[in-house]
Amino acid sequence: MSVVLGMPRRLPSGSGGIGDAPVAASGTRPPVALPTERPAASGLIDRFGREATDLRISLTDRCNLRCTYCMPAEGLPFLPPPALMSLDEITRLARIAVTEFGVRQIRFTGGEPLLRNDLVEIIRSVASLEPRPEISLTTNAIGLSSRAEALAEAGLDRINVSLDSIHPETFAKITRRPFLDRVLGGIDAVRAAGLRETKINAVLMPGVNDHQAVELLEWALAGGHQLRFIEQMPLDADHTWDRDSMITAAGIRERLSARYLLSPDDAPRDGAPAELFQVRERAEGPDSRMLGLVGIIASVSEPFCADCRRTRLTAEGAVRSCLFSHVETDLLGPIRAGADDVEVADLWRGAMWAKPSGHRMNETGFAQPDRPMSAIGG
Repeated sequence: MSVVLGMPRRLPSGSGGIGDAPVAASGTRPPVALPTERPAASGLIDRFGREATDLRISLTDRCNLRCTYCMPAEGLPFLPPPALMSLDEITRLARIAVTEFGVRQIRFTGGEPLLRNDLVEIIRSVASLEPRPEISLTTNAIGLSSRAEALAEAGLDRINVSLDSIHPETFAKITRRPFLDRVLGGIDAVRAAGLRETKINAVLMPGVNDHQAVELLEWALAGGHQLRFIEQMPLDADHTWDRDSMITAAGIRERLSARYLLSPDDAPRDGAPAELFQVRERAEGPDSRMLGLVGIIASVSEPFCADCRRTRLTAEGAVRSCLFSHVETDLLGPIRAGADDVEVADLWRGAMWAKPSGHRMNETGFAQPDRPMSAIGG
């Protein structure tokens, strides 16, 4: 069956897309002409020589926390359940990504993906694909303690847990919820379930938890977790992000260096968003003991767009070629209208061929996406 595939849609925004068109002095951007000619390549390539092999799939825009850098205290209007991709639709798009595009890694995000009652079935279904992709999950870990074992048995390989503080008062201030004990219990359950190394994602905010950076790293190293500090990005629903007050990668390194010796890790970065540093005791001479690794994701101050290998699907089945894009390409509508895999794959390739060279966050005229991180998927 042949259907007319939808064109990329612009999300509500006063500034339009973030393509490579110049920004006028007024801050407005002329219409972006998306390219129609592209090579007959099998993968998800773009005009700048990058190929996406890492797929992020958002399963829901709902969350049970109200983190200050993401959501307002009263929450946000959430999508109705029929608007979300179903188990079968998620599996179909994951299969296209793996078999047609050569995607090797699939990460499920949200919102909070644990709020999907069918999460175990989703993991099991995607784990049955051939070739089997590496499957990971980004979660706040609330509710993980009762589901970690089932997720591991279904085929989940790794888990990233968002945790900005191990102090109950600070955690509650950031998340607006007193659930630290549930998060820590979930992290313990991951270890008991036999999953591979747990990564901890943390955002530092001035005057809130930046003074706890060393303590958080000490806790992660003691528990055998790899901590990754993430620069606060302009993806908050309130649009209160302030570049001048954010804790940069340089500031993170400075804080950690007060206690530890940091040196760049020798392993190739291979498109990963985090730059890894070896962590050693601050001792003189050759006896400085290696304690582990820490990662820093410097999306703002030290962007890594030139080696970006990610493609993203929102919870309602739209492709985002860049986290900061103002343009999405609908796949779910054509699927529900009867499009076959060839048509869906072609639409997906077109969206990624139009991927901009970078997020341009450091240029005059950058406009923050209207949709917050919870609605986009991390």
